[in-house]
Amino acid sequence: MTEQRNKVFRSVFCICVFTLWALMTVTPVSAADNAEVDALANASLEKLYQENAAAKELASSAVAKLIFPKITKAGLGVGGEVGKGVLRVGDLKDGYYRTVSLSIGAQAGFQTYGYVILFMTQDALDNFKSKKGFELGVDGSVAVIETGASVEVDTTNIKADTIGFVFDEAGLMANATIEGSKITRLDN
Repeated sequence: MTEQRNKVFRSVFCICVFTLWALMTVTPVSAADNAEVDALANASLEKLYQENAAAKELASSAVAKLIFPKITKAGLGVGGEVGKGVLRVGDLKDGYYRTVSLSIGAQAGFQTYGYVILFMTQDALDNFKSKKGFELGVDGSVAVIETGASVEVDTTNIKADTIGFVFDEAGLMANATIEGSKITRLDN
């Protein structure tokens, strides 16, 4: 019985790994995709600003914003997440990016959420753009502020060069984290 259960577990594990790999590596980039990301990014920013005054205040003084309006996260023993976003320097688009993450552990469920990373200094933006693949928590740290926490955020005391806001969490996985996510620029 144990041997049969191990075979089933290995099969499910291999299927999950293959599925996650396919989702993370085979995502076509098209002008229609970019237009959809732009529209979702605009709507996401508006919603974030309405829900969190600190986000709006900090964004107004940021050098750039990296907006991932929808990240899809799923897992069953092996988990992963993937999403597409846009970098805006001022109000101008400066490229499209993909975020991916893979994890192994006790997890099960499905979740969607979005996040915005604010680059508060030119050095922070330059560091991000100089990397071929930027890994949060390795290549740079981000001070993460949950939405709805605006009453606790004193924007005058935030000294981080890079600030992240996670928003629109929905689904059955308990927490969303951007730590360990790998971000790469898409060629388009």
